[in-house]
Amino acid sequence: MQMTIQIHPDDNVVVALRPLAPGDEVPVEGKGVVAAAEAIPQGHKMAIRPIRAGENVIKYGFAIGHATADVAPGGWVHTHNLKTNLSGEIEYTYEPSLAYPAPRQPETFSGYRRKDGRAAIRNELWILPTVGCVNDCAKELVRQNQDLVTGSIDGLYTFTHPFGCSQTGHDHAQTRKLLAALARHPNAGGVLVLSLGCENLTHEQFVAELGEYDPDRVKFLTCQDVEDELAAGKALLKELAAYAGQFRREEIPVSELVVGMKCGGSDGLSGITANPTIGRFSDMLVARGGSTVLTEVPEMFGAEGFLMNRCRNEEVFGKAVRMINGFKEYFLAHNEVVYENPSPGNKAGGITTLEDKSCGCVQKGGTAPIMDVIGYGDPVVTKGLNLLYGPGNDLVSATALTAAGAHLILFSTGRGTPFGAPAPTLKLSTNTPLAEKKKNWIDFNAGVVADGTRTIDQAAQDLFDLVREVASGRRTRAEEKGFREISIFKEGVVL
Repeated sequence: MQMTIQIHPDDNVVVALRPLAPGDEVPVEGKGVVAAAEAIPQGHKMAIRPIRAGENVIKYGFAIGHATADVAPGGWVHTHNLKTNLSGEIEYTYEPSLAYPAPRQPETFSGYRRKDGRAAIRNELWILPTVGCVNDCAKELVRQNQDLVTGSIDGLYTFTHPFGCSQTGHDHAQTRKLLAALARHPNAGGVLVLSLGCENLTHEQFVAELGEYDPDRVKFLTCQDVEDELAAGKALLKELAAYAGQFRREEIPVSELVVGMKCGGSDGLSGITANPTIGRFSDMLVARGGSTVLTEVPEMFGAEGFLMNRCRNEEVFGKAVRMINGFKEYFLAHNEVVYENPSPGNKAGGITTLEDKSCGCVQKGGTAPIMDVIGYGDPVVTKGLNLLYGPGNDLVSATALTAAGAHLILFSTGRGTPFGAPAPTLKLSTNTPLAEKKKNWIDFNAGVVADGTRTIDQAAQDLFDLVREVASGRRTRAEEKGFREISIFKEGVVL
């Protein structure tokens, strides 16, 4: 089995595909053999030539920081001798480099066709609290009405949160926008919007934010207006179930799919196995007329060069620049450095600097042109690869991907995580030991790429086939356990 990988010919480090012991000899193209000078954990970096203090460490063909001490060939390169090059905002120049994937005839999946023409991969009933005060009422309505999950209805869920009151300005607007976007999601065959009655996210505000809607599909209940909110809620849910129960699965082209792309608990193999596999999948779906969405803006810092020049025109490029620098301004406004990343788990897995993490993260975007950049809570309206304004936090960004209209989310992880977004969340492990250890979390093992048993192209085809199965009704591990939750992005004060 291959012991290491040199991702790019210009790299001065390799990544260990399995733990290396001192003295293990690693073949390096054009350099003969380099022996490990010390133990190198799986996913971590080893120098393959002398790196002087102050010299850039190159991985993915890109500087991921600079050495803080001399490193000899075979030396371990990590937090003890590598530091980020990042600081604040950067000026960008548009130098387009566009490679449109060759069009392919789209396959189909078995999904639902909504009355407004949109496609869906689930036919669920959703209860959306407008304020945290009614969270437990929503949970009780879910518990008491599971008998409605029958026929073509795939489930009854609520997505609780602590907001909707005691918020002002931008935060109040973001909560309202996010919840209304979820109410419009096609995977919800019926939606009950549950309010208290005295919160500052009023019924009138929500209806105005929601815009035109089908009253058979979306119903409202204000708990303070009725004597028994559970009985009233049950009656409304029965009406919604009768409406949603009319829908049946039918064949729909994959060109109508919107797939979100996210990573969390990354390790040193994320940018080598799972994320490139997702990137190839993205190119495959785009070639068939479908749409993918990449978010986690702070985890683009330091790797913007992989993305900026793929914007399809200067207008989209300008949106991307404003998104990147706007998020940096958000950090600086809170007196935080823009490179306060990666996490302890990332570092344990072999990721050292934010550039290192970002270069791996953006591999999920494949090679297709970036067709649009959309804001938090905004829908995907342009076919192809889209960038979405959102943070790196797993729950917040996965919620934003769902609100953007993602039918399902591909979530790569090197450490493992059990959570699920409102949209089906399909977990990809970056390494085989994780897939074997956490079978109850992991849906797809991209570690086969590191093991050498599947190429990235083969793994991407396997993933494409699995996505079609999930879109046709196969449940993800998180769905099997009923793991569904949201988290809303907030920036300001709580009253």
